[in-house]
Amino acid sequence: MQSLNLLIIYYSRNGATRQLAELIAEGVETIPQASAILRTVPAISTVCEATESSVPTTGSPYVEQADLANCDGLALGSPTRFGNMAAPLKYFLDATVASWLSGALEGKPACVFTSSGSLHGGQESTLLSMMLPLMHHGMVLMGLPYSESSLHHTQSGGTPYGVSHYAGSNGTMALSTDEKTLAIAQGKRLALLAKKIKFAPTN
Repeated sequence: MQSLNLLIIYYSRNGATRQLAELIAEGVETIPQASAILRTVPAISTVCEATESSVPTTGSPYVEQADLANCDGLALGSPTRFGNMAAPLKYFLDATVASWLSGALEGKPACVFTSSGSLHGGQESTLLSMMLPLMHHGMVLMGLPYSESSLHHTQSGGTPYGVSHYAGSNGTMALSTDEKTLAIAQGKRLALLAKKIKFAPTN
């Protein structure tokens, strides 16, 4: 039986974006044949040099270009940085030219997620900023529809562009029940779409 590999790449400074990634992974793995692969990116300095060792001491391994070629779908997550994705994630994406040239991600489903220190705090524009390179890669972008009832009554994070979290100014606010529900739903939807695309009958 064929399997599905759903790659979840994130950058997290205080842990909130990582928690969303883990919940998306939980949602992915509710779908038979689907496996979640969690990967992160190293921090960078102000002169854009990698500042971390080649192997992280804790948490998810660093993503490699081969991970992109081997995935059946992608979830991309970052904290907000003035309404944009964080520099370490952008730095990684800027180095994916080989994957773009080979079409490694073309036709595969993708979704995005974010966390901010202020309420809303540029969450939606950050999500949109992450979508742009994925469109250049030819990926099939997926959002969160309002059939997910938590979108109707969330008092913190959650958008139709992708799940989000309000972490507070010190980054320590716990994920709300709605945010958790939406993250799991997003992972489930990503895996279901990847399954439909990969196993679609061909003429």
